[in-house]
Amino acid sequence: MKRKLILPLLLCFGILITFAYKADDDPFSALIKKLEAYIEKYPQEKVHLHLDKPFYAIGDDIWFKAYVVNAQTGKPSTISNALYVELISEKDSVKKQIKLPVISGFTWGDFKLPDSFTEGNYRIRAYTQWMKNAGTEFFFDKTIKIGNSWANNVYTNTSYAFSKQNTAEKVDANIRFTDKKGVPYAQSDVSYEVQLNFRSLAKGKAVTNDQGEVNISFLNTQPSLYKSGKIIATLTLPDKKKMIKEIPVKATSNAIDVQFFPESGNLVESLPNKIGIKAVNASGLGEDVKGSIIDNDGQEVTQFSTQHLGIGSFILNPQPGKTYAAKVKYKDGSESTINLPRVLPSGYIITVNSNTENVVAKVLLSPDLIGNGELKLVAQNNGNVYFISKAASQKQIITTSIPKKDLPSGIIQLTLFSARNTPVAERLVFVNNVKDKITTKVSTAKESYARKEKVNVNLQADFAEKPAQASFSIAVTNTTSVKPDEENESNIFTTLLLTSDLIGYIEKPNYYFLHDDQKTQQDLDNLMITQGWRRILWKNIINNAGPNIRYEPEKSLKISGVVTSYGGKPLPNSKVSLFSSSGGLFAIDTLSDAQGRFNFDNLIFNDSTKFIVQARTAKNKKSVDIVLDVVSGQIVTKNKNTGDIEVNVNEALSGYLKQSENYFDDLTKRGILERTILLKEVNIVEKKNPAKNSSNLNGAGNADAIITTDQLQYCTTLSQCLQGRVAGLIIRNGTPYLMRNNGTPMSIVLDGMQMEGDFLDNINPMDIETIEVLKSAGNTAIYGSRGGGGVLVITTKRGGGYSSASTFTPGIIPFSPKGYYTPREFYSPKYDAPDNRPDYRTTIYWNPNIVTNESGKAAFNYFNSDEPGTYRIVIEGMDMLGNLARTVYTYEVK
Repeated sequence: MKRKLILPLLLCFGILITFAYKADDDPFSALIKKLEAYIEKYPQEKVHLHLDKPFYAIGDDIWFKAYVVNAQTGKPSTISNALYVELISEKDSVKKQIKLPVISGFTWGDFKLPDSFTEGNYRIRAYTQWMKNAGTEFFFDKTIKIGNSWANNVYTNTSYAFSKQNTAEKVDANIRFTDKKGVPYAQSDVSYEVQLNFRSLAKGKAVTNDQGEVNISFLNTQPSLYKSGKIIATLTLPDKKKMIKEIPVKATSNAIDVQFFPESGNLVESLPNKIGIKAVNASGLGEDVKGSIIDNDGQEVTQFSTQHLGIGSFILNPQPGKTYAAKVKYKDGSESTINLPRVLPSGYIITVNSNTENVVAKVLLSPDLIGNGELKLVAQNNGNVYFISKAASQKQIITTSIPKKDLPSGIIQLTLFSARNTPVAERLVFVNNVKDKITTKVSTAKESYARKEKVNVNLQADFAEKPAQASFSIAVTNTTSVKPDEENESNIFTTLLLTSDLIGYIEKPNYYFLHDDQKTQQDLDNLMITQGWRRILWKNIINNAGPNIRYEPEKSLKISGVVTSYGGKPLPNSKVSLFSSSGGLFAIDTLSDAQGRFNFDNLIFNDSTKFIVQARTAKNKKSVDIVLDVVSGQIVTKNKNTGDIEVNVNEALSGYLKQSENYFDDLTKRGILERTILLKEVNIVEKKNPAKNSSNLNGAGNADAIITTDQLQYCTTLSQCLQGRVAGLIIRNGTPYLMRNNGTPMSIVLDGMQMEGDFLDNINPMDIETIEVLKSAGNTAIYGSRGGGGVLVITTKRGGGYSSASTFTPGIIPFSPKGYYTPREFYSPKYDAPDNRPDYRTTIYWNPNIVTNESGKAAFNYFNSDEPGTYRIVIEGMDMLGNLARTVYTYEVK
């Protein structure tokens, strides 16, 4: 019987299987082994933050949980044990940064939004030191809107109109100023400055009309260089108080960028080519277009139109000797002609069709390439090879089918290799496998509850029909005030499966996960064609070109450095002592090695701990120099998520701000709301003193005022240090201004590096040796346009990023390294007894760490607020194998 089956099986195998994988020692097998070795040597990490809300108000708390994943294994990462989370302003400057300990891939934290902040489009960015080697494209970077009703008396609403003037772009901005009740500020003076890419383009003054409006016009004469910026408008209130508003300029024209992407890299003549199309407006959002393809004889070949958010595709069969162009028609009736990529006379194409069960890939060859040796098709995800096929190039069309059950969820990179093992075509495919996700079921005792009633929630987690032990984060909000934008939500699926493996902005990422119908699958496939970027670059593998490793994974907190003589010679066997009195007396000793290096490892301390490092030579002499290792900061790149930037933040969040204002008013009445204390301005001019090691371009000490280290000992922030200390210098919202030029903040030069004015409170006063204040034209002229608002030249002690004594003490140096932030606990009120106090919470419940037991079960409870509506429970989580979970559950409160 067995013998009879052998021959039919062999025949079926030869007919049905076009590609066959042979594990041998040929050069291609060696290339696959190089990929495996590369990924093992240079693993990468991904980060996802689950936020309690999609937007916030000044006075709120931002609560988040971080999931740190090994990109290769998909499991919670053990590479790094420390995560940096930053809150970044519209000016691309870090407003807050915390460092969190990562345990088995999980951690959580929070940010408080003080009333010194202004409304705007902020960003939350998260990364590990190890991730910095791969570049900022891999960071978690999300734009969030933060409104302001609590500490804000001026609301703006801005609309833009664009036109062309020869080669320049004209912008007409209409800005309406009102109070929080919508009453216009009529007949009020407004001064303004227009900045594009930090370059001042226009300045002027105006008076609002009876509707509180002013019209501002300006020209962008270099549109290829300056794309976006802001209008800094200063409104004079009836009480003569000046309010500064910064209004984003997302674009200076209605221009639409249209690009065409051949499916697997190239257009090849005489073969059917699928071509992706992507149309994006100047604000970064997709714009639907349509049109036709014409050849070089002016004949229409085919028509096209985008299907979703400016993305689509069409089929073109290029003919020999022909060139092609797209005649694009826009919504406003205008047209443009765009040349398609050059058609190649010879080449390969990978075309893909997906069905419910399989990914069907077809390889198309030019006739001249038939019989040119064996082709190889590789399917990999984050460096893990899941499918390798080989076939002789004897046919013009070669087909293979890859079962989806054998592929993980996420982006699959298909690469075709020639007989010389050179990549000749590539295609991205997205696979969404339901079977590799945790199934979560949420249940409550009732579907409808009363206000302030207790809610008991049960959670059941299963994977592959077995109970799953996993760590979950829970956020509960009332959709009446916190209205979800489901298509634009970022969540654990969109981050870890989609956006972390694609560079650039992805508009409405959750749209592709809400439905699994044919249209959504086609739209997602068009996204794969047009996004055009790869996490794994085969040319790096082939050429053994690894990333430049400048940052090692942080496994623990440590204080390290080198002991040298004053001449820089390393001093071995030096005794090094570490002292701290923060949180109790602490002392530890070690010896430097043969290179003079020392290391205090496996320390645990919070972010306000201060240390003293003391060193003595082997002969107990203290004439030594201590050079400490300092973790370098990370530059802030421009916001890539331009499409998520909102010009009128307060108006977009008006419903939420009204609710949050009720909450803050109640807290104020109860005396538990923290407000910023503004000090009265005192004009005292400091006597000039020499400023050693200064980067002042006028020469050290050539300043209008100098503030020295001994004057900075009794304040916790530089805003407090500077407020009222120098004539004409004022602080508004943590940013320094000169009274004579309220519209432009002062520039900061920190140890020779240009920083924005709102970076001020990121600098530790204890680290500063001198602050030179440049106010007069004679002192600021050398800084050009950057000095228009005045300059603060800040010199840190010994020019580094750590503290040293203002009076030099041999062999001793103070040090305040970045320690771990201690997360606060979310307060959830209990109403077991009657309580008549109003409850206007916007986040009803937050818990960053609910763990299911061996039966896959967990339970939690909380009390509703005073506000009726549809309450939304969002649950995200992950188990130790990297299986992901997300579910949304709603119930009514009446």
